[in-house]
Amino acid sequence: MIRISPSVLAGDFSSLGSESVKMKNSGADYLHLDVMDGHFVPNITFGAPVIKSIRSYTDLVFDVHLMISEPLKYIEDFAKAGSDIITFHFESDSPVGETIDKIRSLGCKTGISLKPATPAEAVFPYLDRLDMVLVMTVEPGFGGQSFMFDMMDKVAAVKEEIERRGLKTDIEVDGGINAETVCVAAKAGANVFVAGSAVFKSEDPAKMIEDLKNNALKSV
Repeated sequence: MIRISPSVLAGDFSSLGSESVKMKNSGADYLHLDVMDGHFVPNITFGAPVIKSIRSYTDLVFDVHLMISEPLKYIEDFAKAGSDIITFHFESDSPVGETIDKIRSLGCKTGISLKPATPAEAVFPYLDRLDMVLVMTVEPGFGGQSFMFDMMDKVAAVKEEIERRGLKTDIEVDGGINAETVCVAAKAGANVFVAGSAVFKSEDPAKMIEDLKNNALKSV
């Protein structure tokens, strides 16, 4: 199933509640929430209290991407704030298996994200316990970057392993997604697409989300 997850990183931070409502009304499937700590990545965004503050505005799936050094310390906070999917980085300082267990124990779906330099094979030992693999198609930390086409081999490798094992794990891509690059990513095997600027900066977000879905479907 194709899903579009607009990233609020490209939205208006002064009105995230209304921005989330706009995304729901525009046909988004998820709302992508990028949490950055200024240490794991060279930027700072927001934490669990902000996510909790916008939870009451929408029933959209909160797709929370933790770009932080020690996710295990904060998993419970993000779960209590209303996260539905919690994705953390393989490259973080927290033990991968223990972090997966913690997320699952709190009733959230679990994802692992891979930076561009991390090979697909790094996530293979954990695939049976994951709901989603997030392949970064830019260097994490800032929005508005250009799509890295060479990451499609990684997407394809993860997809092949998922199919080999008969799993239903989603593959998400994040970075530089627009009406053109969504086709490339879908063809490689992705089915969840994080789109920031393409949606939030569009004059017609609903039309953009519809185009992204249709273009992805045509490319599968």
